[in-house]
Amino acid sequence: MSQPTAGAPAVPKARSCPFLPPDGLADIRAAAPVTRATFTSGREAWLVTGYEQVRALLRDPSFSVQVPHALHTQDGVVTQKPGRGSLLWQDEPEHTADRKLLAKEFTVRRMQALRPNIQRIVDEHLDAIEAQGGPVDLVKTFANPVPSMVISDLFGVPVERRAEFQEIAEAMMRVDQDVAATEAAGMRLGGLLYQLVQERRANPGDDLISALITTEDTDGVVDDMFLMNAAGTLLIAAHDTTACMIGLGAALLLDRPDQLALLREDPSLVGNAVEELLRYLTIGQFGGERVATEDVELGGVHIAKGEQVVAHVLAADFDPAFVEEPERFDITRRPAPHLAFGFGAHQCIGQQLARIELQIVFETLFRRFPTLRLAKPVEELRFRNDMVFYGVHELPVTW
Repeated sequence: MSQPTAGAPAVPKARSCPFLPPDGLADIRAAAPVTRATFTSGREAWLVTGYEQVRALLRDPSFSVQVPHALHTQDGVVTQKPGRGSLLWQDEPEHTADRKLLAKEFTVRRMQALRPNIQRIVDEHLDAIEAQGGPVDLVKTFANPVPSMVISDLFGVPVERRAEFQEIAEAMMRVDQDVAATEAAGMRLGGLLYQLVQERRANPGDDLISALITTEDTDGVVDDMFLMNAAGTLLIAAHDTTACMIGLGAALLLDRPDQLALLREDPSLVGNAVEELLRYLTIGQFGGERVATEDVELGGVHIAKGEQVVAHVLAADFDPAFVEEPERFDITRRPAPHLAFGFGAHQCIGQQLARIELQIVFETLFRRFPTLRLAKPVEELRFRNDMVFYGVHELPVTW
């Protein structure tokens, strides 16, 4: 493990305000939007914090996602094994080919067609919360199960296996556990997905896995492993990210009564509100890792072949060169092209589904519970500093 040098300060992680980026990150960006830094693993790498520089990095094919070392975990071990269908860890040309196979199942039209089912799921969970009475943990009763139900319906995960899937998803997103625990969760997920694929081959249904099984596949790519990789990647990513945004977004809105009042008075602002929440709460708190496959220049800095680079998307979304007064949360702000869903070839394939879910969730939640309020001060909430995606572990509310 390399030792930190004077020119490579540790990447800031401590937050004086839980809704703002880590302290000191803005100073690093202002001093040098592309600079050397020391990460949790103890290794040094390039840290990219400027908006334009992050965009340039994420769209440059000279940078590969197949990194040799994990920079954000203490052991530095890369546990992901690239394979067909696992979009997050693929480079060209496989990435484009596999994304094309999957993208036709995530069209805007198909995602919009899911609105009635998403609304039903949201309404049923809010009915149960109302019947239970406050206070309740909004993460446990709403933020976690709603995205789990939505994505499970989309993939045809049996009702009796959904609690197990949610448990596995949470285990796989931890960064404070050893490699063995993460791999064990991965093995459990693999077993669940293998059974699901075999069930769909035997009895196709109206779900995404069945659609992929019957898709035109002239290259013979869509085998069991492809289906398991694709389903696993999308199930985990779609569930955890949306759950985090619901919990953290609700916490922020409840902590900013002036902004929440605007949304309650004018529900048509929900689209704007969701885009501002996505920018302000960019939950990928560690950034995307890449490795240079050749010598390349980024933001006027020479990156040598084989050197690792981290795109700090949260820092980029708070770059004052991108948006005025970035630390001001304003749901009336004109939506800006934030990077919460990434950028370039690896931009999130499920972003339209996430937007629709969040719009339905926040419009319905605050309409159904106009007096909803936090049952515990923000300072006493437990935030997900120990997870890949930032959020809250629980959110006690009452009304």
